[in-house]
Amino acid sequence: MTVTADAATTPRDYIDLDERWSTHNYHPLPVVIAEAEGAWVTDVRGNRYLDFLAGYSALNFGHRHPDLIAAAQAQLGRVTLTSRAFHHDQMGLFCRELAELTGTEMVLPMNSGAEAVESAVKVARKWAYQVKGVPEGTAEIVVAGSNFHGRTTTIISFSTDSVARNDFGPFTPGFKVVPYGDADAIRAAVTPNTAAVLIEPIQGEAGVIVPPEGYLRAIRQICDDNQVLFIADEIQSGLARTGDLLAADHEGVRADLYTLGKALGGGIMPVSAVIGSRDVLGVLRPGEHGSTFGGNPLACAIGRAVVRLLATGEFQERSRELGAYLHGRLRELDGVAEVRGRGLWAGVEIAPGGPTGRQASEALAERGVLCKETQDTTLRVAPPLVITRDEIDMGVSALADVLRANG
Repeated sequence: MTVTADAATTPRDYIDLDERWSTHNYHPLPVVIAEAEGAWVTDVRGNRYLDFLAGYSALNFGHRHPDLIAAAQAQLGRVTLTSRAFHHDQMGLFCRELAELTGTEMVLPMNSGAEAVESAVKVARKWAYQVKGVPEGTAEIVVAGSNFHGRTTTIISFSTDSVARNDFGPFTPGFKVVPYGDADAIRAAVTPNTAAVLIEPIQGEAGVIVPPEGYLRAIRQICDDNQVLFIADEIQSGLARTGDLLAADHEGVRADLYTLGKALGGGIMPVSAVIGSRDVLGVLRPGEHGSTFGGNPLACAIGRAVVRLLATGEFQERSRELGAYLHGRLRELDGVAEVRGRGLWAGVEIAPGGPTGRQASEALAERGVLCKETQDTTLRVAPPLVITRDEIDMGVSALADVLRANG
């Protein structure tokens, strides 16, 4: 029997609709969420689940944070879209406030994280030709293996993930891939034609991999020595997730460009940005780059509310303190080989003989905790920053139960 939207009542009905009508580019857990608030979601049957993933950091402030909802509702009653053909009263304020928060000079608002990375690549190449004097068409960007910067054609051209790349070529040239965490490999890859080094300060999709101490400082020095831009992809790691405003702040490093996204939209709508030096972003001229929805009034109003939350420092402090507690609790568990990460962000490596990451995720969902695997044996734990110690205890206890049952 074909289920219609009006007739759907059970989780299976909704899942069948998804299976029938949506493209199968995801493999979600069999949970159908209907409502959410704070660190909790509720499915169509009224079952509550603790969110231990937070939309891959898009929900840093929890579901439906009242300040963010109020900002969105207020702007919905005024104007939501003008396109960049006209000015609007939220654009300049958003850009100024975000730049002041992050200590940068200029903001390029976009929509998705991948769009921000694509934009940074374009800016770096134009800067290389116009400022550095690299011969046209020869600019190179050095990137790290096991990276995740998005899934557009250019970005997967420098991915080392076969699932992301297979059957999608031909690929975009102009990228050199070196091992993550190896500053000497970056130094060896840099040539007079190098425009930029593009790095995640912490690799999320790879399993929440923290590089060796001094790695980011070494990259900064290499870039300074060779007139190369340092681009830090902070789409997942930024905006308080790791306990500092930006993950690169842990090493006291400043990038020339940062890509931001996910949490910048407050879990309400896609908002991203490239932020950085005026000397670099200033190479763009009218008509060379754009986006119909990039920097729209609704996005800017939400983004401004996000900036106000971050300006208090409350969420950075929560991530530091609760993150230390989370990591400590996770390291106590039998069946865990390693815990990686910073702040309220952990890659939990399941010991050999335990469940796969997918099996652990499914078993956690049965116990009322939503998490997701990354790689075969790693759980990515990234709860909303509004989570409490008691809620962390609930999530960790559920994981302990899963590991005991499957050990």
